[in-house]
Amino acid sequence: MSEEKFDVIIVGGGIAGTTAGIMLAREGLEVLIIERGNYAGAKNMTGGRLYAHCMKEIFPDFASIAPIERMVTKERISMMTENSNLTVTYTSDNLHKEGRESYTVLRGVFDRWMMEQAEEAGAMIVTGILVEELITKDGKVCGIIAGEEEMYADVVILADGANSRLMEKAGLQKHPTNPHQMAVGAKEVIELSEDIINDRFNVTNGEGTAWLFAGYPSDSNIGGGFLYTNKNTISLGIVVTIAELNKAKMSIPAMLEQFKSHPDIAPLIKGGKLVEYSGHMVAEGGYEMVPTLYDNGILAVGDAAHLVINVGYTVRGMDLAVGSAIAAAKAVIYAKERNDFSATSLSKYKELLDNSFVMQDLKHCKNFPHFMEDTPRMFNEYPKMASEIFDSIFVIDGGKPVSMQTKVLSAIKKVGILNLIKDLLKGRKAL
Repeated sequence: MSEEKFDVIIVGGGIAGTTAGIMLAREGLEVLIIERGNYAGAKNMTGGRLYAHCMKEIFPDFASIAPIERMVTKERISMMTENSNLTVTYTSDNLHKEGRESYTVLRGVFDRWMMEQAEEAGAMIVTGILVEELITKDGKVCGIIAGEEEMYADVVILADGANSRLMEKAGLQKHPTNPHQMAVGAKEVIELSEDIINDRFNVTNGEGTAWLFAGYPSDSNIGGGFLYTNKNTISLGIVVTIAELNKAKMSIPAMLEQFKSHPDIAPLIKGGKLVEYSGHMVAEGGYEMVPTLYDNGILAVGDAAHLVINVGYTVRGMDLAVGSAIAAAKAVIYAKERNDFSATSLSKYKELLDNSFVMQDLKHCKNFPHFMEDTPRMFNEYPKMASEIFDSIFVIDGGKPVSMQTKVLSAIKKVGILNLIKDLLKGRKAL
């Protein structure tokens, strides 16, 4: 293998790496995908939601052939305290119209399927190997070193996750990253029967729920909880920024256990069997965190390029990973046609990305990470305020009547009316 030269070597067998591999192999390029896990998806703990619009270019009949779990037909957002939970539930036909639908997926299953599609398209697959170094000659990346093997290619695509050391070695990203821009996530996959999940979440076969939480799950630190329903499992987890962990009173595993024991969560997972536990680094910085995306002989896609959007009511990573991989594959094909793999030629990638939903959506939400960082009240004081307001509405104790205005103002004053107005204005500006 060390004497063979490929057109493209892709480091990472997640959804970004396999998407690029499928597109390039279909065009007849010699493609090698290297995955450090024993199988594709072995190292991935993404919460599990994929917006289908991004997949249609690769698989027009995506939903009928891919190993999806459930279509998301119910959106939920919660502000949670230790003993209360204010939840907004949204359902609409628009959530499952063609091109607008989204699905829960289990990455260990889905990524293996994607790798099979890449192999069927003609890509060569190697698993269980860690790429430790890049080979650079005359200022151009021209291969990789894995163990004692040197492998060469016209282009190397980095798709090796949010904590990619190769990005730093390639000079595409400086280290360390702002601790407010990176988070640590932990997730459990809990097995329950399909009927039990349908009953507990009021859905039918094939329908599912996406649920995000602020406040109690992250122990009032900047971060949150998530829950996704799969066919016969639930993906449940939390994410907390590294900056917050430096001062947090609880560890990530302790926060997750606390979240699971909440009165509104415990009944949903009662009797479930833990079948997976994993942890992961997550990019949270949005547009401002995006590093240099290309150089001579090299491109970065997906989480390695920190292409993630978290705006509180939804978290997106997989569709951005697919979109970036599609743009990267088209840029490599463009460079191949010209036999020019310089940064000048590969800048086509940035041009394609800027004109796609990936960069347009990232730019649109670029101020939201600052809003969350500068507004910790969203994760501690506001859940408590919401609980107090709704307690005053629904709790009847036979005491002396108090006007609704007085009750609401009493709760708001604990946060500060000016603080509330200021945060509302900041939030509106951020979105």
